[in-house]
Amino acid sequence: MTKSSNKSEAEIVPLYRTKESLSSNWRTVDPTTATYAHLRHAYGFLNLVLFAGQLPSSLITFQRKAGSMGYFCHKKFTSYDGVIITDEIALNPLHFALGDKETLSTLAHEMVHLWQHHFGNVTATLHNEQWAAKMLSIGLIPSHTGKVGGRQTGQRVSHYIDPGGKFDQAADELIAKGFVVAYVEQLTPKQKALKFKKNASKTRFSCCCGQRIWGKPETAANCDRCKTPFV
Repeated sequence: MTKSSNKSEAEIVPLYRTKESLSSNWRTVDPTTATYAHLRHAYGFLNLVLFAGQLPSSLITFQRKAGSMGYFCHKKFTSYDGVIITDEIALNPLHFALGDKETLSTLAHEMVHLWQHHFGNVTATLHNEQWAAKMLSIGLIPSHTGKVGGRQTGQRVSHYIDPGGKFDQAADELIAKGFVVAYVEQLTPKQKALKFKKNASKTRFSCCCGQRIWGKPETAANCDRCKTPFV
């Protein structure tokens, strides 16, 4: 980890986590710059440390998709002139309050999807065995429950962090250098109560092109329009 950190890295934008410090410095902090500078830096660092720097750049967006901490969409955006095409990694800000390391783990989870689209084999099962093996190799353990013993493959699979593993060490190094989730969404008491509520018998699946279907949690289906799995 130390060797890789000697390479050129983006500067971390200083942030102020308390209301007291923010009140005296708010004029010097631009929320958009602070938010995306940290995520851009994190993507570059995790790419270097966990993926040997082989991943192409991706557009990072914020999307409030119910029941999801994030998602990946291949070749979702293009430049106005059509010359540049880029993938999308979407992060759900509703879950940023879980902490800096959890947010970084979601980013790394979606980076594995990006890796598979560019260097692996994508199948109708979104989280297949190849994806699970890559997750394990970077120190994230796939689990459909997000806990020990959960199923490692399927349409809806989360993860938990391998203590002391590659990701855990990389995240600790990033956080020690100043990475923070810049802004956490303020929720009403009602939103907090409903935040993680799911209907187990009827789940909505979406494609990054906007199409939606409803089905059981174990449903596996591809979008006819863009040939990518519903998630």
